[in-house]
Amino acid sequence: MKLSTRLIPAAAISAAAALLLSGCVTGEGPVTAQEPVASDASYSTDTLNIDFATYNPLSLIIKDQHWLEDQFGTDVTVNWVQSAGSNKANEALRAGAIDIGSTAGSAALLAKSNGSPIQAIDIFSQPNWAAILVPAGSPITDVAELTGKSIAATKGTDPYFFLIQSLEAAGLTLADVNVQNLQHADGKAALESGAVDAWAGLDPLLSTSVAVAGSKIIYDNIDFNTYGFLNATDDFVQNHADVAQVVVNAYEKARAWAIANPDETASILAGVAGIDVAISTTQLTERTNFAVNPAPGPDQLAVLTIVGPIFVESGDVADQGLIDTALDSLLNPEFADQADPDAIG
Repeated sequence: MKLSTRLIPAAAISAAAALLLSGCVTGEGPVTAQEPVASDASYSTDTLNIDFATYNPLSLIIKDQHWLEDQFGTDVTVNWVQSAGSNKANEALRAGAIDIGSTAGSAALLAKSNGSPIQAIDIFSQPNWAAILVPAGSPITDVAELTGKSIAATKGTDPYFFLIQSLEAAGLTLADVNVQNLQHADGKAALESGAVDAWAGLDPLLSTSVAVAGSKIIYDNIDFNTYGFLNATDDFVQNHADVAQVVVNAYEKARAWAIANPDETASILAGVAGIDVAISTTQLTERTNFAVNPAPGPDQLAVLTIVGPIFVESGDVADQGLIDTALDSLLNPEFADQADPDAIG
């Protein structure tokens, strides 16, 4: 089994570079790390609250292998909190329930634009994790046929923004459909029970629904998916940069481990998600690319610059100025640039 290593088109990278050079994004830069306050402890904090999620397989590897616990020893207590979706991870970050959490890039931008004090410190994957599905036996074969139909989607997550872009590509808007705001698992259940006509789904639930319930993907487009972002609160970056660096080091060790150990990675994902290993294998080999530059930068800026105006059009963000400011302060590559996987014992 070989994990996917598809890369974003070169044109997108060039476009992002042009945006950076032109200075068209305004606002202040990301909050930078500060030297930790000296103390008797080996680290600047004695607690790390961090999430794990089935849409972030690298988090599952780190948790399964106990790398953080082994690295910190008795100096830092690691509390793992499961995120059911990007919206839930963002809620936990904003509330201070977690220090580091994983979301889609679009969800991170939405949260940042609306005042959440976060920044992306690592890119964990380029996933093709969202698509539009209809139930088995549905006569619907095209997004344009969803006019007047009910569609399940989780607001504030990549599948929701994937839906908006998919509708736009088909000449439709949110006003043309009836969106049911359901968490991912509930959206899957609603689709399979026939309670909705379609679902903007997320892996691994998406692949599970196709394999087990016979649901059909009617639209799939990797360019409408945003990257997997590992986000930290501004407070954590400012005051606990040493611990944040250890986390990013572990993520980069997990990236190499996932690519070198695809079968074991699929097994870990299957166990946490409660799915057949064949389904997790499909997610990892056909719908996930780990071989990306981990430093948040031009590739992500290119995608988010396209997605940002959609937030304004849909009413999720008040104005484009908030998007521009967020874009200029969301991406922080310093931890990934300094990442040392070998520092994780």
